[in-house]
Amino acid sequence: MQSPSKISSASASIVTPPTVCGIQGWADLPEGLVQSIIPLLGSFLDLLAFAGTCHSWRAAFSSYPSKSTSCALLPPLLIRPNTRVSAPHLPSKGDDGRKLRTCQVIDLANPNTPLRCQIPQDTFQKLCFAGSSYGQLICGSGRNCLVVDVFTGAKVSPPQLPFSEGTYFNSGMLTAPIASPDSHLLVCVESDQNFSQRSLFDWPVGSNSWSELQLNDSRIEQIVDFNGQFIAMDFRYKLYTLSLAPQLGLQEITTVWWDDMDECPFLRPWLVVCGDMLLIVDHYINLFHGAPVSYKAYRLDMSTEPATWVEAAKLESCALFIGGDVRSPAFSCTSPGRWSGRTNCLYYAHDTQPWSLHGLGDDVDALWDDSTDPELVFKRNWYRQLQPFWVYPSMLYSDGQ
Repeated sequence: MQSPSKISSASASIVTPPTVCGIQGWADLPEGLVQSIIPLLGSFLDLLAFAGTCHSWRAAFSSYPSKSTSCALLPPLLIRPNTRVSAPHLPSKGDDGRKLRTCQVIDLANPNTPLRCQIPQDTFQKLCFAGSSYGQLICGSGRNCLVVDVFTGAKVSPPQLPFSEGTYFNSGMLTAPIASPDSHLLVCVESDQNFSQRSLFDWPVGSNSWSELQLNDSRIEQIVDFNGQFIAMDFRYKLYTLSLAPQLGLQEITTVWWDDMDECPFLRPWLVVCGDMLLIVDHYINLFHGAPVSYKAYRLDMSTEPATWVEAAKLESCALFIGGDVRSPAFSCTSPGRWSGRTNCLYYAHDTQPWSLHGLGDDVDALWDDSTDPELVFKRNWYRQLQPFWVYPSMLYSDGQ
């Protein structure tokens, strides 16, 4: 056995003082070591604290090549635009002079921590909500569009739409983060006069013009990026593959519903990408005891011809997130137990209360909270006023930047 003096001597020979190896403190840690912490962070607040530690840690976060993987592991943030919060230390106007509304933000991983964001006031009063993508709010009025970062307030104004009349925005999405060189803004609009003219427009971000695909009697309500392919759904709930090059185009995906139905039996369902599955989700009204609505999910099996919708009886390791507006995108995340969430369930954002929790399939009654107001409307709809919506901050999409 070594004597105490020998043990102390051996320990001193192994531990080198920071001044000797050149590391003066936390800010001097190697970038690779700092970045190894990022996958271990359990909430958006943790990520924000990490990026705000010091300049070198923020640089390590910015250059981290897989930040977007956090979008699959953490819940999205809930923006409640109609719930104003006091923020006397924040400016009431942006750099361009536009008034700002301070709105409540909720992180399900830290629900008791007060958060807020500021959204331009005219997005409530003058503009129509079209959708959100990659942390950006997309809205418009007439022939004008506006893309604004939900948290930083950075704005992008595309050229005017080549439409002869005022427009109503059916949907809007970005195909990639706004700063990406291959990012496109897609908006589906129709005439605000007689709703007879409908078109899908494509703007390569930073360019001077739009390309147009006339839709005749159809309209696109939702577009999702599924395994690198854009899938669009129209108001009849038919599916299409969407191509940007060599020109904007739609190609219908022939699908069969359960019991050989060739038309969608749902009312205002939505698409959600859940890992390697493309799901369609909607609810049924329960007229008897238990939860007032029952949600079911079906996955698209594209290995068959035609493609078939197959019930996803149980989402073993996933949770879904949905807002009340048809144009509000849905999200999913895996392993919600990391932030004390529930699997095989749906978090539905409301205006009158932050959210309600619904079990999917057989879990509908097990997860229903009887204290939840049963009169809440669960059907998605079209709204003039901006409704609560889920979003991941744009900082999570800038992989390696």
